[in-house]
This record gives sequence, C-alpha cells and structure tokens, in this order.
Amino acid sequence: MAGSQRLKRMADSVQRELSELIRQELKDPRLGGLVTISAVKVSADMGYAEVYVTVMGRELGDEQSEAANKETLDVLNKASGFLRHELSRRIKTRITPRLRFHYDKTNAYGNYMFGLIEKAVQDLPERKSDDQE
Repeated sequence: MAGSQRLKRMADSVQRELSELIRQELKDPRLGGLVTISAVKVSADMGYAEVYVTVMGRELGDEQSEAANKETLDVLNKASGFLRHELSRRIKTRITPRLRFHYDKTNAYGNYMFGLIEKAVQDLPERKSDDQE
C-alpha cells in the first residue's frame, strides 16, 4: 500500500511539473493549441511514466485533427529527453522516469457520445406534458 501512495505522489508531481515545463519551456511552433496533461501513470520501478495529453484549441476536421495530434505527440516524444532532464532538476528524486506521451481520447470520445445523444433526442417525437391532457 505504501508503494502505491508513493507512485501516486510521484505521478502528481510529474504531472504538475510537466504542465509547467511544456507551457513555459517548449517553444516549438508545431505545438498548436493548449496541451493539457490529463493523467500520468508511473511504473512500479519508477523507470517510466506514461503521460496522457489532450490538445485543446484546435477546431479542425477529423483527419486534420488526427494529423495535428500526431504531430503534437511527435514533438513531445522528441522533447522527452529535454523534459526529463528539466524534470530531474525540479523533482529531487534518485530516479527520474523516462517519459512516453500518449494521446488521451477521452474528451474526443465524450464529445462523440454527446453528439450521438443530441441527435437521438432531436429525432424523438415531441411529447405532450401532463398539464396539456
């Protein structure tokens, strides 16, 4: 149990510091939109950290959005060495995990489901309220 609390604290620290580093230190113009870190999962040996990101502020078509998200992930994965080095300066631990970035599809899936529900509600016939009967 104590190990899981330690991993949770480490993941929270990595998430907080990485958010700040990406916002302040990465000046790559291909990082369009707001990059948000939605979750961090640190491996049990603290060797790796799986970082899940979303990109907000891009109102593109589906294919364009996929390409833009892939480009953002490429930029972040290529900058992972720099980010890890800066992270090791900010978080004083013996081991700094290697960073692997993944796109978090939760928001996109939620928007898709919301659109389906909205469409289904529009297709329903209008109901009369109990007061009108």
